[in-house]
Amino acid sequence: MCGIVGYTGTDTAKDILLAGLKRLEYRGYDSAGVALERTDPAGETHLDVIRRVGKVAGLESELEHVDDESTCGIGHTRWATHGRPSVANAHPHACCGGNIAVVHNGIIENFAELRDELTARGHVFGSETDTEVLAHLVEEAYAQTHELVAAVRKACECVVGAYGLAAVCADEPGVIAVARKDSPIVIGRGEHGSYVASDIIALIDATRDVVVLEDGQFARLAPEGITYTDAQGELIEPEVTHIDWDIDMAEKGGYPDFMLKEICEQPRVVRDTLVGRLAPSGELDIDELGLTFEELDLIDRVYVIACGTSYHAGLVAKNLIEGWARIPCEVEAASEFRYRNPIITPSTLVVAVSQSGETADTLAAIRDARIKGAKVFGITNVVGSPVARESDGVIYTKANKEIAVASTKSFIGQIVSLTLLAMLLGQVKGKLTTGQVRMLFRELGDTAAQIQYILDSQREAVHEAALACKDAPSALFVGRGMGAAISYEGALKLKEVSYLHAEAYAAGEMKHGPIALIDPGFPVIAVTTKSPVYDKVVSNLKECEARGAKIIALATEGDEDIKQIADHVIYIPPVRDAFSAITASVPLQLLARDVAVMRGCDVDQPRNLAKSVTVE
Repeated sequence: MCGIVGYTGTDTAKDILLAGLKRLEYRGYDSAGVALERTDPAGETHLDVIRRVGKVAGLESELEHVDDESTCGIGHTRWATHGRPSVANAHPHACCGGNIAVVHNGIIENFAELRDELTARGHVFGSETDTEVLAHLVEEAYAQTHELVAAVRKACECVVGAYGLAAVCADEPGVIAVARKDSPIVIGRGEHGSYVASDIIALIDATRDVVVLEDGQFARLAPEGITYTDAQGELIEPEVTHIDWDIDMAEKGGYPDFMLKEICEQPRVVRDTLVGRLAPSGELDIDELGLTFEELDLIDRVYVIACGTSYHAGLVAKNLIEGWARIPCEVEAASEFRYRNPIITPSTLVVAVSQSGETADTLAAIRDARIKGAKVFGITNVVGSPVARESDGVIYTKANKEIAVASTKSFIGQIVSLTLLAMLLGQVKGKLTTGQVRMLFRELGDTAAQIQYILDSQREAVHEAALACKDAPSALFVGRGMGAAISYEGALKLKEVSYLHAEAYAAGEMKHGPIALIDPGFPVIAVTTKSPVYDKVVSNLKECEARGAKIIALATEGDEDIKQIADHVIYIPPVRDAFSAITASVPLQLLARDVAVMRGCDVDQPRNLAKSVTVE
C-alpha cells in the first residue's frame, strides 16, 4: 500500500499522475513509481516503468527526462508491507513479458503459495512483494482471455486477501482495468478522460462526481468512458457520489505544516459536527442514525472498537456512555476484538470509530459483530467509506480532509460525535431529560470558542513547555478520570511526531511502577483540570515533585495553587468535566508539534507511519 492513481484520456498522463501522487503522498512515502504507455516509431505500444525510493519529488526529477506524449498510465506511492523500501519493491510491478503492469493496495495473504506455483511454471520474480504475483497472474490469464478486465477478474479468483488494484496492458492501449476487495478505490470521469485513485483527493481537480467501487466490482477505464461489471462480468450501474468539499481543505493555507493548520481548524470541526443535531423539541436529531429509538432502548451493552487515536476517543466515550446512559461500555482495540470471542447478543451495540473508515482491523471486527447479531454504528470522517456503508447508522465527524498523518481535528470530531451518541443513548434510556440534553448540547457547542481561546492565548505557554521537553529521553503523561484518557492521547501524539518516547498512566498507578522512571529533570505532563479527582492528581504530582521531576500542568484558568508544584502551566477555560477531553487535548497536540519541530522532525509525515492502515 498506500496510494493509487491512474489516468487515461487526451491529456499528458505523467503530469496528472504526479499531481495525484503528490496529493496521496500523506498516506505513505517510502517509494513511488509510474507505468506509462509509449508508442514507438513502428506504432507498437510499450510500457515504461519508472520507480524511485523516497518521496514523490525524486520520481518527478526522474520523469523530467520522459516525453509528454503518453496519455495513459498508472502510479503508486508506497508504504512497505512486504519487502524493504527499494526500487525493486516499488510499484508498479510488471509481468515477465513487461507488457502488463499493476499497482496494488492491500495484502495478498496466499502470495507465498502463489509465488511458488508461478515460479514452478517459469515466472521470474524481481521483488520481495506480494503485489508482484498479481502481475504474473494477470499475465497468465490474459494469454487465455485476451481482454484485460477479464484477465484481472480471473487473477482475482486466485487471490486470498485484500486488494485495490489498477492494471495496464500494452496490448490494449488506453485501457485501465480496476478491481477492489476490502481496499478503497474511487473512479471518476472528467472532461479530458477517466481517472482512478485510492482516495478522492487525487481526483478532485478533475471531477466532483465519483464512484466508490464496491467489493467484488470491476471497472474498465478508457478515454471515451467507463464501464462497470460485477464478479460474474455482468454490466452494472454504480451509485455516483458528489463531493462538495473544496481542494483548499487539502492545502496549507499559509500555515507552516498541515498539522498546525488542522489543529487550528478544530473550532470549525466542533461547530460543523453539531450543526442541525438538536431538534426544536429538544431531542437529538441524527439523520444518519439508521436505528429506531425502540431499537436503541433495547441496547444493554456497548463495545467501542477502534485503533490508535480513535481508541483514545473511545475511552472518553466509555465515561460518557456509562455516566449518562448507565449502559456497560467496553473499549477494545479492533485488532484484539476480532481475534477473541466477545459476548455479543442482538441487544449489543458495536460502535466502530475510524477516521478513514477503511481501517482493516476495525472493518473485520464490525463484520464479525454483525454476523453475531450486533447492531453496528460507525463514527467516521469519510462519506461513503467502508465503515459507513457497513454500519446500521453513522455520525460523520465533519472534519473534512485531514492530511497530516497524526490525527488532530478528526480526533476532536470523533469525541464530539461520540458525545452526541452518549447523549442520545441517555435520552433514549430516560436517564437524561430534554432540559438536560439542551443544556449539555449548548455547553458542548461552547467548546468551539474555548478551543479558539486556547489557540489564541496559550501558544507561548505551550512553546515554553516544549522547550523543557525537547531534549529529554522520555516523558510521562498522567491524569485521572477524563484526564487519564487525554493523557494516553497526549503521549501517543508526542511519540508519533517527535519520536520522543512517552508513556501515559492513570495518575493513581504512579506508585505501582512508573514512579521508578522519575529522576531530576524528567518531564511529567499532567492533566490537572478542575474535576472530582483534582486533589488526587495534585497529590500524585507532589510525589513527582519530591523526586525532582519537571512538571508541566494543564490546569483550569484561575487555578493559582497549581503553580506551587508545576514548573510550567498551560491554562484552559473552565469546562464541564465531561467535555474536558475536547479542550485539554488541544494544548497537548500543540505541545507534540512544537517538540517535533524543535527536534527537526517532519510533523506531517512521521517516519514509518501511514495515514490509513488498510492492512493488518
